[in-house]
Amino acid sequence: MSSTVCAAGTGSPILDRLAAGPISWGVCEVPGWGLQLAPDRVLSEMQSLGILATEAGPDGYLGRDPALVRALLDGHGLDLVGGFVPLVLHDPARLRESLAAAQRAATLLGELRASVLCTAAVLDERWSAPRPLSAPEWTHLLAALPRLDELAGDHGLRHALHPHWGTLLERAPAVRQILEESEVALCLDTGHLSLGGTDPAALASGASDRIAHAHLKDVDVRVAERLRAGELTLLRAVQAGLFRPLGEGEARVREAVLALERAGYAGWYVLEQDVALAAEPPQGAGPVEDVARSIEFLRSFESGTKGGAKRGAEAGAAAEGR
Repeated sequence: MSSTVCAAGTGSPILDRLAAGPISWGVCEVPGWGLQLAPDRVLSEMQSLGILATEAGPDGYLGRDPALVRALLDGHGLDLVGGFVPLVLHDPARLRESLAAAQRAATLLGELRASVLCTAAVLDERWSAPRPLSAPEWTHLLAALPRLDELAGDHGLRHALHPHWGTLLERAPAVRQILEESEVALCLDTGHLSLGGTDPAALASGASDRIAHAHLKDVDVRVAERLRAGELTLLRAVQAGLFRPLGEGEARVREAVLALERAGYAGWYVLEQDVALAAEPPQGAGPVEDVARSIEFLRSFESGTKGGAKRGAEAGAAAEGR
């Protein structure tokens, strides 16, 4: 299914570059997150919505044998766009182990002709609450990033570092520091950036050359305030409805997407409305309904981007002028 992968590099319309993450169905890397739906159900529901590709989900979720994973994806008419790998990068004693984990993920992704290795800098494998890094720890983290860039490139992938709530790149100052002190590409996640105080639309406009990948989610501002205040953990906040279908929250999703399109972004847009499930929803209900609403939101303004940069700029100016 290489035609889908090619489409993601040609400036094609947004819906022709639309992928999804298993996290929109509650399948998550974070320990103790909740019920993990079976891949067949998740991929079938993606296909039913016209989604073209998926991210890999947690390590081993789709399998580890490239031939078997390819058969699973082909059976649902999907490509693999990339994968998300949380890594410990600030501790030199853990670097070898972290690079090995990245290598395993990149090998599988490369063999399956994916395009992105997406990483996050966590304090530890338990996703313990982040803390300020010492100067030497920050230096070690920065030094690891070019090695991840090179490792990804060896497998035909682009490395994208993901600012993410609950990681060491959680708040706006850390995002600015990464932009200023490294050359690493970023995953622009409209939800997690908004939580940490970074305007995703401003980042898309001001650092478009650093954006290698995009995750789209919206945010309920009231739940977000409780999360920022420490009243809720990330898991409890998600269970309380932190992330909303696109267009139903306060993140500047429309503006961020239009800014990326005006800048010539030609990569994937991955729907990632994090949910945590306590029980399996009935067939055709649950997460698939929310993802469908997000697709309709994107469809509602996609026509402003189809004509290329000029029409995208006109649409963006109209949206921002409202």
